Amino acid sequence: MLLVNYSSSSEEEEGPAGEGPRRRAEGAVGGTEVQCQRLPVPESVMGMFKELEEELDDSVQHDGRIRSFPHQRGNWSTLVYLEYYPEVEFVELIDLLLTHLQMHNLPMARLAEFHISLSQTVVLRYHWINIFVESLKEKMTSFDRFYCVSDKVKIYINQENTRTFLGLEVSAGSSYLQEVVNEVDKSMKEFDLKTYYKAIVDRFENGAKILRMFADQVRCKTGNKIFSFPLR
Repeated sequence: MLLVNYSSSSEEEEGPAGEGPRRRAEGAVGGTEVQCQRLPVPESVMGMFKELEEELDDSVQHDGRIRSFPHQRGNWSTLVYLEYYPEVEFVELIDLLLTHLQMHNLPMARLAEFHISLSQTVVLRYHWINIFVESLKEKMTSFDRFYCVSDKVKIYINQENTRTFLGLEVSAGSSYLQEVVNEVDKSMKEFDLKTYYKAIVDRFENGAKILRMFADQVRCKTGNKIFSFPLR
């Protein structure tokens, strides 16, 4: 990796094998030759700026999702969420839904991971990451662990109209969940980022519970980094 690119009035010639290039100083009487050997760049220097650049987006590695904003060096895609580890019954339900959708020529794919979003996906500058994470950490310390229950399947379309997906609407636990979202929104506003959609409901029906989730930590994924904030 070249750290500096510069121009010079001198010329380089290749010396004998294994000796490296030679630099000929012009203007000297007789055109004296000085052998110059390139020194290896230390690994510590080579890796100094690798963190600054998020890996290029590959939709194949992200369940076919298309980036809603262009990739730029120093911009990190960021999401705050509650991770959900599905039980066998939940996976079986999804497979059943996918089978019925396929019968109606509406093919969909099952995601590799499941979560409850607490924010929109936003763009965070690299130099903001540590400050943003500390802001979230401070706000999450006042929350206790809690349960979420879902009993209704809904269809959603993202704002860019590039993706349609099935989701579960949170019913029981939604009031407490909304309080968590409100605090996440405060962190977003500190960095002039978009707040979450106003779509969480506050109701509970005595129907079949599709999902019952115990929330014990909030997570923030920014680029290839994941930060966890345990709840009390």
